Amino acid sequence: MLTERPENPVELSVVAPAHNEEENIASLVDEIARAIEPLGIPFEFVLVDDGSTDRTAAIAQELAAGRNWMRVIRMLDTPPGRGNGQSAAFHAGFRAARGRLIAVLDADLQNDPADIPKMLELMEREGADFVQGDRSHARADNWARKMTSRIGRLFRRMLLGDTIRDTGCSLRVMKREIALRLPLEFKGMHRFIPATARHMGYKVVEMPVNHRARAAGQTKYGSMGITQRAIPGLVDCFAVRYMRARRRPTACEEVTPRREPLCPGEARREDPELRRTSMVQERGA
Repeated sequence: MLTERPENPVELSVVAPAHNEEENIASLVDEIARAIEPLGIPFEFVLVDDGSTDRTAAIAQELAAGRNWMRVIRMLDTPPGRGNGQSAAFHAGFRAARGRLIAVLDADLQNDPADIPKMLELMEREGADFVQGDRSHARADNWARKMTSRIGRLFRRMLLGDTIRDTGCSLRVMKREIALRLPLEFKGMHRFIPATARHMGYKVVEMPVNHRARAAGQTKYGSMGITQRAIPGLVDCFAVRYMRARRRPTACEEVTPRREPLCPGEARREDPELRRTSMVQERGA
């Protein structure tokens, strides 16, 4: 089972889910290296293979063999010929990640890894916990897609108070503690990541990012038609509102009194972690 506690001092984990992206993986790895290595920080790239039926996993493992900063995670129990979906892939990737900060992007090269250093800089400058990418200035969607997006934003604002402009943009940077608290084992929850972070009390800021046309392969995540996206999206809004109203604080500490040594003459061992175990503070519940 993947650990939820960092084992190594990694500052930044870059996580990308992939389903049948064999033509894009090599370029993605090169672009991540060019973007992150100049920062001079310990980092890793975690590729999550979500039920690929092509050579995505094989190519990724070949690339990882020569790069000690790259890891490949394979999703289990995926439906034949399909993946478990972007939310599930993020859930797995976040728990595999060891970085203090986690950057997320799609594996299809439409997100630009070169934006990640700028997002890290904005996070530090603003004292933010989360930076959400915004592609709206760069997208060339048709009128139907634009109208659907506007309606979706309207319903999210009415039901959830969500003012994030581009919730469909996967390019984002967040603190690891946020990533581990997101209920991504539920289908479709990846669309509510920034809104959920805000509801938990974290500071979320938005930043314009680059958007590129897909150069190879076919769209897997988000390839449904307007009606197929709109109705489940509305249902998900109500589900998120339901869960949000029932979120409760989970912060705790151990208050067990200090005990005498078990054996006469045994020296008392001071263990701060046993004296006080502080969980991540719930903010804004």
